[in-house]
Amino acid sequence: SYHLYYGDAEGRPGTILTFFTWPGARQGRDGNGQLTATAFAIPKGSAGYWRERLAANGVAAEQPGERFGERVLPFSDPDGLRLELIETAHTDPANAWTASEVPGDAAISGFHGGTLSEKAHEPTVALLTDTMGLQLVGSEGNRLRYETNGTGAGRTIDIVSAPQNQHGRVAVGTVHHIAWRTETDEQQREWLEALNRQGYSVSPVMDRVYFHSIYYREPGGVLFEIATDQPGFAVDEPIDQLGKSLKLPSWFESHRAEIEASLPEISVLRKAAVK
Repeated sequence: SYHLYYGDAEGRPGTILTFFTWPGARQGRDGNGQLTATAFAIPKGSAGYWRERLAANGVAAEQPGERFGERVLPFSDPDGLRLELIETAHTDPANAWTASEVPGDAAISGFHGGTLSEKAHEPTVALLTDTMGLQLVGSEGNRLRYETNGTGAGRTIDIVSAPQNQHGRVAVGTVHHIAWRTETDEQQREWLEALNRQGYSVSPVMDRVYFHSIYYREPGGVLFEIATDQPGFAVDEPIDQLGKSLKLPSWFESHRAEIEASLPEISVLRKAAVK
């Protein structure tokens, strides 16, 4: 299967959403123990542009709403994956895709955050705050908002407490895991040891070529990854060539012909634009 990475022009941390292609796989189900919405940061005043752009490309966005003083535009992708565009003052223009027809005053600049749905939120809150260092910054109804230290977008996690909901099923149209960033391999080892001491049964370090990863499940069941910033996506091709050819881990290169023969062709379609 392809592992398709989408992000800014350099694949910087805080911008990457990845997809696997699984034709014929069963449909997933949103529910507790899942990340049930992925949110991207857009500049203030741009939700109207995005609603028109989505409609021009056959995507019916919902009516914009407001959450924690920010305008939210929810919609679903063709597989049912729940996505949100959130107007925020914390956009980073350096992450915007300058080669796109989307104007700079509307461009996506990375993640805003995500929503975790939980049957019982208290154990997850304890992990986020006591262990991972996030801070509670607000609450609205059954939604709690937490932020990491630092500035800019991509540091927000919402927890929705929904004890009445059924447990989700990970398959097509759902999120498999959420990745948290750490700068170095040394810091990652410290996280692995600390989380194992707390009984989280963390995976061994896994080499993903562009970063190194460890995985564990938070108490509500969502799979968390902690991934290093390095070595980055330029480790096996120049920045200006990202996404233009099939890249394989070195240990699969001897099977390249067989792998390429089994993969369907990919074509990039230019869709309708809103000027």
